[in-house]
Amino acid sequence: SLAIIQKITCLNHDYQKYELNEEIRLKLEESRSVDLSGDGKDFGAIQPTILSHKDGSLQILCRSKGLGKIVQATSTDGGRNWSPLTPTSLPNPNSGIDAVTLADGRHVLIYNHTLRGRSPINLAVSDDGKTWSMVKALETEPGEYSYPAIIQSTDGMLHITYTWKRQKVKHLVLDPRGIR
Repeated sequence: SLAIIQKITCLNHDYQKYELNEEIRLKLEESRSVDLSGDGKDFGAIQPTILSHKDGSLQILCRSKGLGKIVQATSTDGGRNWSPLTPTSLPNPNSGIDAVTLADGRHVLIYNHTLRGRSPINLAVSDDGKTWSMVKALETEPGEYSYPAIIQSTDGMLHITYTWKRQKVKHLVLDPRGIR
């Protein structure tokens, strides 16, 4: 078992420092690389984010280079074997994404819902990891909103960060009970 403690120092809107702590416990049995290209299609998938489903299966969502879609694959054996990558219905302009499985089993995704550029940046929710519903656009003004990250803290709140117009890192705190 391996414990990773992530300590993040942030600034609020008044430039006051505060810290977030997240502890992740992993059971490391084996580590290896897996080819997810399956039928030979190369989606240029990078930067996966992992979702855990109630049935014990895993799902990765990945940024794709040049496809214009978020791609996904699933595993039913703890990540030892994966299905071939397939495109989702969600657009992706070759930009970073992040997702989290909530304590209640729902999945929340932060991504740029566009084929070009890095605006808007959006939040979507899913019960099954396949059908996603738009919750809200977090930013819609012209500019770049990129490199998102999302976690659920021990108090149940969602913490979201992303680069705001290449000028600063924006931090939002949302109550997942209000996400439908």
